[in-house]
Amino acid sequence: MSKNFELMQQAGIRLEMPAMGEPKPGPSVFSSKTNGNGKKVHFNTEDEITREEFFKLVQNIFLLRGEESPRVVIFAGIDPGNGCSWICAHVAEILASQKLGSVCIVDANLRTPALPELFGVSNHYGLTDALSRKGSIRNFTKMVRSDNLWLLSCGSLAADAADSPSMLNSETMKERVAELRKEFDYVLIDSPPLNTYADGVAVGQLADGLVLVLEANSTRREVAVKVTENLRSAQIKILGAVLNKRTFPIPESLYHLL
Repeated sequence: MSKNFELMQQAGIRLEMPAMGEPKPGPSVFSSKTNGNGKKVHFNTEDEITREEFFKLVQNIFLLRGEESPRVVIFAGIDPGNGCSWICAHVAEILASQKLGSVCIVDANLRTPALPELFGVSNHYGLTDALSRKGSIRNFTKMVRSDNLWLLSCGSLAADAADSPSMLNSETMKERVAELRKEFDYVLIDSPPLNTYADGVAVGQLADGLVLVLEANSTRREVAVKVTENLRSAQIKILGAVLNKRTFPIPESLYHLL
């Protein structure tokens, strides 16, 4: 077991929630090339240790729970800028690479969307359009891998942040999530930070569970505990926690050998 995972276990115990692993962003997230059909194909460029932690995260959430494995999962950070979108995108790519079924990643962070940029696609059509128009949910998604990874970006109305809570807490949102559940084998939803907005709680109640993202040396323990209590009060199942952006006190090449 790596030191990364052990430290996340310790953090999970302090917060009284299951631990999932600790991905750590590097300087380069995605590189892309254009295939013969003109579509961008993305390649992960993170280091081997980080990729191993992502595989652990995917296994713990989706592969080791048998019939109880969740299919619709929220990824929500406690504070802004803690790498939640980055983590959600990488988990989606690795899950899609396992060829277990179709994967759709949803950008429900309507105020500060990040997924379209990470995947190198436009944001002119997506979730907010699906909430205000009719049509199959697949009509609002974009294929970001040639086989089984799709993106439902936040859409053209995302700039109107004032309507975000009402849109994500609407009957239409419930219907669209139910439709996503039918159309795709796995749905991963990137949520706004829980300590800042209530959107994550509204969307979390439509999912099978939530993965909480904490930032090392930044997220305050009392805030994390309060957010956790609020999630449980809302009857949202916490599937695990990710400790992100921890700095290495010694060279990383030596750290994984300890």
